[in-house]
Amino acid sequence: MIGRALHLAVASIAPSDVASHFGWIGTFFGMDLAATSTTTQALLHWTPVGPTLSQYLDSRAYSVTSQSPTYVGLR
Repeated sequence: MIGRALHLAVASIAPSDVASHFGWIGTFFGMDLAATSTTTQALLHWTPVGPTLSQYLDSRAYSVTSQSPTYVGLR
């Protein structure tokens, strides 16, 4: 989804190839780690509003331009 939005080539990598492809950080990429905002919400007395990240990215409500310093070189 992020690669598509940024017009980047993406490819699936077999679980057995992740470590060799990404090096030491591949171990973390290959982990099945669940994450929620429950603790953050409780600590900060915060409730998220608006779309989820997936919904936001799919909506194309943002734009990536060559002028954006965040994405320099990712055209």
